[in-house]
Amino acid sequence: MLRSIRSDPCKIFYAVLLFSWTVYLWEAYLAHRQRMVYKRTRHVPAELGAIMDTETLEKSRLYQLDKSNFSFWSGLYSETEGTLILLLGGIPFLWRVSGAITAKVGLGSEYEISQSLVFLMLATLFSALTGLPWSIYNTFVIEEKHGFNQQTLGFFLKDAVKKFVVTQCILLPVTALLLYIIKIGGDYFFIYAWLFTLVVSLVLVTIYADYIAPLFDKFTPLPEGELKTEIERMAQSISFPLTKVYVVEGSKRSSHSNAYFYGFFKNKRIVLFDTLLEDYSPLNRSGESEAERGEDNGAAATAESESEMKPKTKKQGCNNPEVLAVLGHELGHWKLGHTVKNIVIGQMNSFLCFFLFAVLIGRKELFMAFGFYESQPTLIGLMIIFQFIFSPYNELLSFCLTVLSRRFEFQADAFARAMGRASELYSALIKLNKDNLGFPVADWLFSMWHYSHPPLLERLRALGGPKQD
Repeated sequence: MLRSIRSDPCKIFYAVLLFSWTVYLWEAYLAHRQRMVYKRTRHVPAELGAIMDTETLEKSRLYQLDKSNFSFWSGLYSETEGTLILLLGGIPFLWRVSGAITAKVGLGSEYEISQSLVFLMLATLFSALTGLPWSIYNTFVIEEKHGFNQQTLGFFLKDAVKKFVVTQCILLPVTALLLYIIKIGGDYFFIYAWLFTLVVSLVLVTIYADYIAPLFDKFTPLPEGELKTEIERMAQSISFPLTKVYVVEGSKRSSHSNAYFYGFFKNKRIVLFDTLLEDYSPLNRSGESEAERGEDNGAAATAESESEMKPKTKKQGCNNPEVLAVLGHELGHWKLGHTVKNIVIGQMNSFLCFFLFAVLIGRKELFMAFGFYESQPTLIGLMIIFQFIFSPYNELLSFCLTVLSRRFEFQADAFARAMGRASELYSALIKLNKDNLGFPVADWLFSMWHYSHPPLLERLRALGGPKQD
């Protein structure tokens, strides 16, 4: 039977469609289970009574319900669109259009790489345009409704164009070189292709935060002070080769928060979102700005009224000890070798995929299954094999990596606890969950399949309580 499927293009085609819809239905079932949890959980569970109030739970519940419903409809559209593209021959049609465009500038079918680049640019443009309405709705309806969106429509559209242009500037030359390597590489082209993608990935990781990310967000060095001193002391205590600490102005897009480090060898940098820091979050400065405006508008404002206009408690972000605990967790990933392990796993997977691609690229029935009867373009082969033929393997790998990621997160939490920062991390996790409207209750099957980070309750239990060091 397997041999029959391999040799019959129609069976290959419909097997791909069947598996794609099977995965979609499985995901829809898992999402339904989680939506039922959102709908049923209207009161704070007893275990959460000390760390969450009813108002926060309700805000989180409504936010997650809106996100889940949006995900269902956008996912259904995406699956339907993909199916129609395959059934109506959209891929070979776009390849012919690309050939017609290159022919107009005097490039015949022998210029396959040029045609491939036109095809890739048109395909990514189509994807960007069809995805734009969904992205606008998510940003300006859902995120706006729940208080996260900080963008104007003009900023959003300008940002989308900039992302598309930057993506093309990287994607097109990299793809051209990859296709050229495959063409001239001989029997062992898969080794050269793998090495090329390895170098490209390392270069992109190295230059991203210094040269690419600043095209979209403002990065400023963390000012001298107590927080920077403590961060440098923590890094030194575990021999982390820290060179710079930046604050990124993430608040101009969203009030969600994050932190990460990057760099290789002895050149590590830490990046903190301004929304993570109590003293930087714009939500915490808004009251102060109002007070300053009131003072400027007239001398009649009293010191008492000005004081009332300033926030008495911080609204968002973590205090310095909590930020250090979060960084202790992140540095734990480095100290425990999680970053290197993920890179090794990723490259082993990349090598395996290129090897299997070398085995399968000569099978004409794969191209025929997707409407390519007279030619077997390398780019199309990459798309068919990596995106469609490997899809069962990709789903299994994704699940395994999710399980591994949760294990790494527990280990990083334990590392922060060993540094004596358990209570600060405990309170930071609660604050970040509240700031990002995370829902603390998860369906076990949905969580197992999707959560790269353990649910909040599991992490708090592992930390052992707010007073433990």
